Amino acid sequence: MMDRTDADLAARQRLDMLIAQTPGESYSSVSALIGRNHSYIQQYIRRGQPKRLQEADRRKIADYFNVADHELGGPRQDLAAPSGFYEAEHQSLVFVDRYDVRPSAGHGSIVDHDSPCGEVPFRIDHLKSLTPTPPDRLSVLTVKGDSMYPTLADGDEILVDQDERQPHRDAIYVLRLEDALQVKRVSVNPITGRLTIKSDNPLYESWSDCDPQRTDLLGRVIWVGRRL
Repeated sequence: MMDRTDADLAARQRLDMLIAQTPGESYSSVSALIGRNHSYIQQYIRRGQPKRLQEADRRKIADYFNVADHELGGPRQDLAAPSGFYEAEHQSLVFVDRYDVRPSAGHGSIVDHDSPCGEVPFRIDHLKSLTPTPPDRLSVLTVKGDSMYPTLADGDEILVDQDERQPHRDAIYVLRLEDALQVKRVSVNPITGRLTIKSDNPLYESWSDCDPQRTDLLGRVIWVGRRL
């Protein structure tokens, strides 16, 4: 049976062939078809970023080129396991990139790379209940330190919504301060628009009256998972 990496490569190669064989089509035209930026499909095919197409995008492209969904990475209905359980389970999952970057809930950690090191599966219905943001704009990171304890503990995995970068609520964000990643609670003064950046652990310092223009919010923490 073809493993996931081989299947992803085969899907990219199949789409590349379809575009090349269809007069008037290009990477940018197919990107426009699914409402993405002009280089989206080129990056997907040539660099494998994202690793796989979103379900809605994949189906739209498959319908456009009049090919089976599984040719572009979708599940094969004819290969479903007995009773259909595993096939149904596969269709109900989506994968979010995990990064080997540890934003500190203490004194910060320097980010020296941003390549994904794996994937974390989420149920589609669960992910949709958390955010409307597509999975390729989400990331899973691991917390380092205890300044956000008890909300977040050292070693917790957090799901970060990269499309939520405006501090419009009292929430936990991943932010960059002087080239170091931090996980902190951020709130906005409704009158001045200035930010308060604080730790949930009272043993750590907080900062008030911060300039939002000098605060680089990278995304809001929308879920946390931990090992027992």
